[in-house]
Amino acid sequence: MIDREQAWNILCEFTKSEGLRKHALAVETCVLAYAKRFGGNVEQWQVTALLHDFDWEIHPTLEGHPQLGEPMLAERGVDEETRRAILSHASHTGVARTSPLEKTLYACDELAGFITAISYVKPHRSVFEVDVASVKKKMKDKAFARSVNRQDIVDGAAELGVPLDEHIDFCVKAMQARAEELGLKGSV
Repeated sequence: MIDREQAWNILCEFTKSEGLRKHALAVETCVLAYAKRFGGNVEQWQVTALLHDFDWEIHPTLEGHPQLGEPMLAERGVDEETRRAILSHASHTGVARTSPLEKTLYACDELAGFITAISYVKPHRSVFEVDVASVKKKMKDKAFARSVNRQDIVDGAAELGVPLDEHIDFCVKAMQARAEELGLKGSV
């Protein structure tokens, strides 16, 4: 299995966008918090979260991502369980989510992106201004962050077996703990 540093290097090799790199870090933050809560393999869960969208810039379509990236990860020594979890985070691949890692990655992906987007529109551009109520309010605003699939957020919490409000709160708090690195500390 590759380690976190190797995963970060792979991510940076294929992902040039600072925003997409920050998204990987935000997803990693939420997934890592759940790894600790559920007793998952911390390093494997981190690697999986960091790499889940590594190929988006080179395969930015449903036909390409993450299916075409999976063999690239295999060539770089990424283990089968991690690659399967990455495939399962995209429902269109048809790979069922069965393991806690797979369910967690799916549950955290869209939500981490949504929390980031909400942070950017707060007065101080800070994740510390985000809470469950603000996330649920923005979920109803279909014009806000249109690319975020709200149903994936709801379904992800359900698949994880965590009430939606608790899941949102858990991820917000995880991201607050790493706000500076995520670029979400704001100007408070």
